[in-house]
Parts: sequence; structure tokens; C-alpha cells
Amino acid sequence: MRVSQLLNPTLREVPAEAEVISHQLMVRAGLIRKSAAGVYTYLPLGLRILKKIESIVREEMDAKGGQEILMPVIQPAELWKESGRWEVYGAELFRLKDRHNREFCLGPTHEEIITDLIRGEVRSYKQLPLLLYQIQNKYRDERRPRFGLMRGREFIMKDLYSFDRDEAGLDESYQKMYDAYCRIFSRCGLAYRPVEADAGAIGGTGGTHEFMVLADSGENAVVYCSECNYAANVEKAECRPQVTEAVAVEGERKLLHTPEVRTIDEVCKLLNVPKTSLVKSLLYQGDDKLFLVLIRGDRELNEIKLNNALGGFVTLELAPPHVVEGILGCEPGFVGPVEVPVGLTVIADEEVPLMKNAICGANKTNYHFVNAVPSIEFRIDQVLDLRMMETGEACLKCGAPLKEARGIEVGQVFKLGTKYSKALGATYLDLNGEEKFCVMGCYGVGVSRSIAAAIEQNHDDFGIIWPMPIAPYHCIIVPVSTKDVLVVEAADKLYQELQRLGVEVILDDRDERAGVKFKDADLVGYPIRVTIGSKTLANGQVELRERKTGETQLVLVEEVAQQVKTIIEKALSF
Repeated sequence: MRVSQLLNPTLREVPAEAEVISHQLMVRAGLIRKSAAGVYTYLPLGLRILKKIESIVREEMDAKGGQEILMPVIQPAELWKESGRWEVYGAELFRLKDRHNREFCLGPTHEEIITDLIRGEVRSYKQLPLLLYQIQNKYRDERRPRFGLMRGREFIMKDLYSFDRDEAGLDESYQKMYDAYCRIFSRCGLAYRPVEADAGAIGGTGGTHEFMVLADSGENAVVYCSECNYAANVEKAECRPQVTEAVAVEGERKLLHTPEVRTIDEVCKLLNVPKTSLVKSLLYQGDDKLFLVLIRGDRELNEIKLNNALGGFVTLELAPPHVVEGILGCEPGFVGPVEVPVGLTVIADEEVPLMKNAICGANKTNYHFVNAVPSIEFRIDQVLDLRMMETGEACLKCGAPLKEARGIEVGQVFKLGTKYSKALGATYLDLNGEEKFCVMGCYGVGVSRSIAAAIEQNHDDFGIIWPMPIAPYHCIIVPVSTKDVLVVEAADKLYQELQRLGVEVILDDRDERAGVKFKDADLVGYPIRVTIGSKTLANGQVELRERKTGETQLVLVEEVAQQVKTIIEKALSF
């Protein structure tokens, strides 16, 4: 390819709407253009990168016995209602009707469609296991699309679904995909970590792991142990209860007048006590049910853990002030776990019953209790791990201090069990002729998101630094002057020679200043740049520069093609 023929509109200025570096650089490097909020057109170089990631994904899926299919984007509402997710999925589901007023949605995922396919096609245990996958556009009506390809309304995903006879088979399929994902992200040149995670809207009763590309701009917080292989999303990380020294207010348990003192910080300041002495009491509303949730004052409640413990509500949120006043008779800020109304379920984090001399709301506006003993005076119906993990806490596996990093989720593997096969009736006959439900797993790779993640992890002040396996082209040839006949001839000759050697090469034959060409080459991020100028050419040499290291060397003209090929082959070996 010659740059003069390439649609690659690079920009010098940072786009106003681009918040993160990957979005900025993809627009500036001419890889994508915005069509609507969260919807993008891939320009030629962007599409080449996308296809390379897709190719790696296909190779690894096929190597594990995956079979590629293609399912419809438009999915009938009947299937989603049958699985119970039509309402559960919420506002992110793009819903539409056809001319006959039949309801459909644009697929954010394909559990219903694939399970419907299998229930119609699989009859016997002899047809299992099956690993079926597709690479396709997905649609989610994000409330606030942002960060370019990181959080869009339309995105490209690989989703594979496994169907097995039993849990043992599912375990085997899950491990196959786990291993395949490790190879995919390693081959893409990404630094990543598999972490224990929450299943979210996909559901299922088994385990799940997210694959996180480590980057400071990541939306997800990850805790990990440097001594063992434990790593988890902070929303999933299990916590060990910790006991702290009690700081008592002088005197016995008593009701204390605390006018206009509503927050944890205000109570601590008034009574001169640390947050560890307080109990936060929060009235939560899960769909149509109410729960009083207790957690130590210095801790952050993990709403995902809470929702999972309560069975998984469509909506779970703090009850509004009028509900708090109607149920507990006080303003928010004075809610407490003493003398709770009969019928209101009280759920406490594991640390609360271990507290001594606790300070809590009194369910009376402008009053708090001091020196309450939770294990004696609080009515607690359930004790659960409900809090967020904090950096420095001991690893549950080996006891070493945990560290925290930011991550971008680029893949996730789920054990679904029989969640969907039971709901949609996907069964098979076993060896004894007995009808059994297929045991399922699902496995997704964010193909388009992986492009953004790679840039977040590989860039500098000048532009993108592509890992060799997913670079749009491996080498760019830059003739310093298009008016020097010898330089142009040498550039054309090298271009043809590299093509013969199978190198993905691009020639910047534009009539532009050398500085413009160099800036564009660094911005786009080609791994290797060969510069041909009259001075070096007079000595039979050209300049070879590697984008990642910045190392520059002079190489003989007759040797440069083979040296470029060797560098590329070494970088692609896995």
C-alpha cells in the first residue's frame, strides 16, 4: 500500500470529545470516525487492526474445537421473555417493533438465540460437547457512551457458547476457553490478568473470570497478590473480617442528642472518635422489598455483593427519604439498627457483630446511640461479606498484602450451568435414555475494545506504539524527498523486495516534508520505520528505527529487507 492512495486522515489537534488517550489517538491517527454517540466507522487502518485481532481469536477458538456460526442481530422478544431477561436486562436493551407490532431487540448477547438453536437440533448425548462461536456486532444502549471504543453502543465481540453433558464437561470446556484467552491476549501483545469477577446480567451459578488489560485509565479496580496467583475485581474480592480497637464515648450506652449531625464525618468530629467506631445503617430497596444494611463506618458497601446475597434484584438502590421516614420514623442520617420494626430484614457485614461500644443512629431525628453492643443489642437476621476490599489487606490464599491496579475488561468466561437450558428447555437424552438439561458456559472477547486497550497500554507523547501482531502494517518506508530520483528508486525497490518477502509494508510516497511523514508514522504507530535519504544512500545505507524502543541504526541497503523480516518474525513468534 502507498500512503498517497490510503484513506488515512491524520489530525494534529486533540478532538474535544475524546476523554481518554485511546480515543484521542484513534481519531488523530485516522483509524475511526464518529457516526453517532457510541457508534463509529472504521477507516482502512482501523479495520486492518480489527481483522488481525479477529484472526487471532478465530485461530485460538478453532484450535480448541470451536465451530464458527453467525446468529441474527435482531432477536425476538419471545425468547428473552422465556428466559426471564426481557425486563431484567433493563434500559440498555435496544427494543423495537416490526410493522406487525411484534417485539424484537438488537442483540447485546446471544444466550437465548443459541439455546433455542440447540434445543431444536440436539437430541442425544452423542452430539455433545459443542463449542459454537461467532464474531459479530453487539448493541447496548449505554446511558453515557464514552471513551471511544471502550464503552460504545455498537461494538464487536466474539462470543462462544459451550454445551456439555454435565458439570465435569463444563469444567473442561471452561478451562479450554480460559487457556485460549490467555493465548489470545498474549498473542495480541497485551499485559493482562485473569481475575475472579461477578457474572452480572449474564447470570449463572458457576464461576467467572474477567481478563483485564492493566492500564491506569481502566474503569475497573483490580486487587491482586504479588506472592500467589490470586486476583479479583474489587466488586468480587472476598474480604476477611478485621477487628479494631473500640474507642468508647464516656459513660454507658445512652441516647445522645446530635442535632443536624447526619454524616459519618460529622458524628466523628462531634464525638472525637474514629470511623471504625460507627455503624452505617442504610435502608435499601430491592424491587418491592426493603432491607436494613449495616456496615462499619470506615467501610464502603459493595452493592454487587449485596444484590447477589439478596437473590439478584432488577433494581437495588437506597430507599428515598419519604420511604425512610415512613418505615423508620426518622430522616436519613439518623437510621440505626436498634429497635428496628418487626418484619424489616436486617443484614450486616461480618465486621459489625465483632464491634464493641458502637455508635449508630437511633431511628429518631437528631439522635444517636453511643456505646451500643451489636452482638447483644442489634437484631441481625443475616451476616455476610458485604464490603469492598481495600489495598493492603491480607490475601485470603497466602496472607501477603494485596495490591491494587486499574484494568480494562477485554474478555470474560462464565459457567452458566443450566440457567438458560432449563428456562428454554434445551435437553438431551443420556446413555440411559433419561432426559437431561444441557450444561452451558459462555465466553466473550471484546474485539473492538481490545484495540482501545492495546493503545491505552502502548503509547507515548508522539502516538501509538502497536504490538507487532496487531499493527496495521509492520513496516513503513519513508523516502525523505520525492524529488530525488535515486531516493525514490531505492524506496520503490525496497518496497517491492519487502512485499516479495511477505512483509506487510507501506510506502509513504506523498510529496510532503520529511517531518510531516515522521510525525504521521509515529502517530499511527508502525513498529518499524525505514528512512531513505540522499546522504545515507550515498554511503549505501538506510536508517532503520524501531518504534517501541526508539533505537536507530544504519543498515546496508542490500541487507535491510532481511533485517526487517527477522525483527518481525522474532516479534511474531509465540
